[in-house]
Amino acid sequence: MSALPIPAFSPLYQQIKMLMLQSLQSGEWKPSAAIPSEMELAARFKVSQGTVRKAIDELAAENLLVRRQGRGTFVATHAERQTQYRFLKLTPDDNPPTNEGPAQRQIINCKRARASAEVARALAIGAGEAVLQVRRVLSFGNEPTILEDIWLPATPFKGLTAAHLRDYRGPMYALFETEFDVRMVRADEKIRAILPDVEQSALLQVNPNTPLLSVERIAYTYNDLPMELRRGLYRTHMHHYHNVLS
Repeated sequence: MSALPIPAFSPLYQQIKMLMLQSLQSGEWKPSAAIPSEMELAARFKVSQGTVRKAIDELAAENLLVRRQGRGTFVATHAERQTQYRFLKLTPDDNPPTNEGPAQRQIINCKRARASAEVARALAIGAGEAVLQVRRVLSFGNEPTILEDIWLPATPFKGLTAAHLRDYRGPMYALFETEFDVRMVRADEKIRAILPDVEQSALLQVNPNTPLLSVERIAYTYNDLPMELRRGLYRTHMHHYHNVLS
């Protein structure tokens, strides 16, 4: 990926933020690792600690860095409990949940395919290029709740298999971080209500006339590079979609 541009008219802290993003993007600072102290960064960039602190504040607000009192600042990771479900907004009606536990995952398939025009457009690749297509069901309390279809560009995820996904115990995005060096940093979603087809209703164990919440997400890594298209069908009879707007 090319270096991030730093407009000359940007405030100084924004320029420092962009330089720090380059260190994140290049892999100089790995997920879960501590970054240099504010004093070290101020010396490196030849600016005040206050300027560095303001840049770190913005990166922390964007969930790219995590401050830990008395320990320093660390690169955020999807493996941490407080961030691993950051992109999953489905919440039990009895929130906080009394007895739901983590999702049980069933990998239906993971296969290589050619990108349709629609998938290619979402992933910013050429139509017909190789992608990996994953289908899985997430259950809560042993009840199928989410059916997901996921498309990934094949090259960054070379070697990813259904067995790999089944064997990995942590969140999928943590797997992408640790084994494929791909970190999802933000996502755009579109939501609407639809009726499932026959196969979808069978996998979610619902009547074909049951309305489901359809959530389409494009997830991006650094430099706004799309790395995943995900389409989820959500049962909402015991859950609701919860988002905090600010």
